[in-house]
Amino acid sequence: MIPFTLEKARSAEQAIATAAADARYIAGGTTLIDLMREEVERPERLVDINALPLAEIRVENDVLVIGALARMADVAAHPEVQARQPLIAESLIEGASPQLRNMASIGGNLLQRVRCPYFRMLDAPCNKRDPGSGCSALDGLHAGHAILGTSDHCIATHPSDLAVALVALDATMRVLGPQGERSFPVEDLFRLPGNAPHLEHTLLPGELIIDVQVPAGAYSRRARYLKVRDRASYEFALVSAAVALDIEGGQIRQARIATGGVGTRPWRMRAVEEALAGKPPQRQAFEAAAQLAVREARPLRDNHYKMELLPRTIVRALELAGEVA
Repeated sequence: MIPFTLEKARSAEQAIATAAADARYIAGGTTLIDLMREEVERPERLVDINALPLAEIRVENDVLVIGALARMADVAAHPEVQARQPLIAESLIEGASPQLRNMASIGGNLLQRVRCPYFRMLDAPCNKRDPGSGCSALDGLHAGHAILGTSDHCIATHPSDLAVALVALDATMRVLGPQGERSFPVEDLFRLPGNAPHLEHTLLPGELIIDVQVPAGAYSRRARYLKVRDRASYEFALVSAAVALDIEGGQIRQARIATGGVGTRPWRMRAVEEALAGKPPQRQAFEAAAQLAVREARPLRDNHYKMELLPRTIVRALELAGEVA
């Protein structure tokens, strides 16, 4: 591991000033420390933000507010989260081992780096690690890689399960930086790779995530997260689906669907949602709508199976959500 300095922030203002001067935030460190050990990430300065009062979980005006430093385990077990937004609790439990959930923060989970093996191989070309060097996955092993939002420069999937649930629920996030405070949808945090895949998010230099805000809706409680993976224990998604349904009078009034494991960022399935509106919550309607999920997909040699697995996963998630009382 390369040498670095570690400073402990006592206030958000101090943390932001330090980060704006070319330091990196560290909270749980579950991703950053691993990448530093492997010398994929080489920050010279770290600012520890764990002392900041950003771990509260509360409800304000029917909106669930989750502090950026809240640990995944605490959020998943919180009674307000389980009662109001069970989709979030389920995605967190599916997203990591108990040990990692005890350490990892909500903000860190959203900003975790990709799990493409070539990103961690210092002797393999990777445009995320070394811009302009090439993408080894294009002609290499890419069975777990993305079929949506890809480019000729990167096909890595975004790894966060929580982000998929938050995108489905139209969550927003609040950040604070040198230019002040701003809020935006969680979906807008993530960039498509395009020709600059090393730019993964839209945060400005020094900006600090303060909290995530999840609005209530009639769909919130009838929701499920389904994750398909190579093994039942801790593993990243091949395909996942976060689904929330508002059903009344035997018809779907509104559907919220986002998917993971298939896109270079969490992928909202708006065409599928629109196709389900006004339809009965039945398998035939689910299957017809789910086919729209792969309409713009660009599969490669080894991940073409996701063209079939993605619609099937959405259908099963819809069925599970429809069964929620």
